[in-house]
Amino acid sequence: MSEIDPDKPLPHIESRKTVAKSRFFHVEQVDLTFSNGATRQFERMAGKGRGAVMIVALTDDDHMLLIREYAAGTHSYQLGFPKGLIDPGESPEQAANRELKEEAGFGANTLSRLHTVSMAPTFFSAHMHILIAEGLYAETLPGDEPEPLEVIKWPIDDVDALLAREDFVEARSIAALLLLQKWREE
Repeated sequence: MSEIDPDKPLPHIESRKTVAKSRFFHVEQVDLTFSNGATRQFERMAGKGRGAVMIVALTDDDHMLLIREYAAGTHSYQLGFPKGLIDPGESPEQAANRELKEEAGFGANTLSRLHTVSMAPTFFSAHMHILIAEGLYAETLPGDEPEPLEVIKWPIDDVDALLAREDFVEARSIAALLLLQKWREE
């Protein structure tokens, strides 16, 4: 097993071109040359660079708030933490508070960064900031969801039952749940 070389140069981008584009997705072809001379062509989803947030909202009575919403990719209703894109000019904390108000009907007095994750970094450049929200207060903002979202208050100590559900399968929500457990142990 070799050691990690922090100074290893990144591959040189020879060219990039758009190969597909829709309202939501921008796929680009990237031609690369690696430091050993090898060349490869990759396709990736071009990101906008702002990222997204996921909010683990904790109530004062050892519960967390989950959202049940329609997931078009699996044509099903899924349970997970509130989440959304960071708007231009927003910090992750501002985006998290806005999304929490839009999706769950609460704002937070305290937002703490828990971790930043990426999904399939070979194909996507997007990052998701996971934040803990505490000191919740009732406040609603209009969101962009096509129907009202179900807000579920779930006991923090009932992780096993949550993980056993067929509608709690999104990897980022599972990662946030496990990070929450680690955070609570500190």
